[in-house]
Amino acid sequence: MPYTYDPQNIFARILRGEIPNKTVLETPHSLAFHDIHPQAPIHVMVIPKGAYVNYDHFATDATDAEILDFTRTVARVGAMLGVLPGDGGAGYRLISNAGPHSHQEVPHLHVHLLGGRPLGLLVAPVN
Repeated sequence: MPYTYDPQNIFARILRGEIPNKTVLETPHSLAFHDIHPQAPIHVMVIPKGAYVNYDHFATDATDAEILDFTRTVARVGAMLGVLPGDGGAGYRLISNAGPHSHQEVPHLHVHLLGGRPLGLLVAPVN
């Protein structure tokens, strides 16, 4: 499936240094930063530095090094923020939207790492 990446999206501009961010962690292939409109006490965005529209684009086209770095960055950020259940944290939620039905607002792969309080149901149950 062909993907059209918009190099003017807000995350691409953050990666180029055109828009400031509150960095949590930067690695060779990933950037984690605080969300400017947090939906929980802990709300961090983790993005790959490569031009990937969504998760399936990333999973299909990213290098093994990019995939490993991104995955480990998510885990490192969770550890840094104290939310990992295996380390005594109370847990977290990862959200990655893809496409219009999910309300993806920025066409650059990103995961929202949320925690710091009970988050409730992700979506309403189907009746």
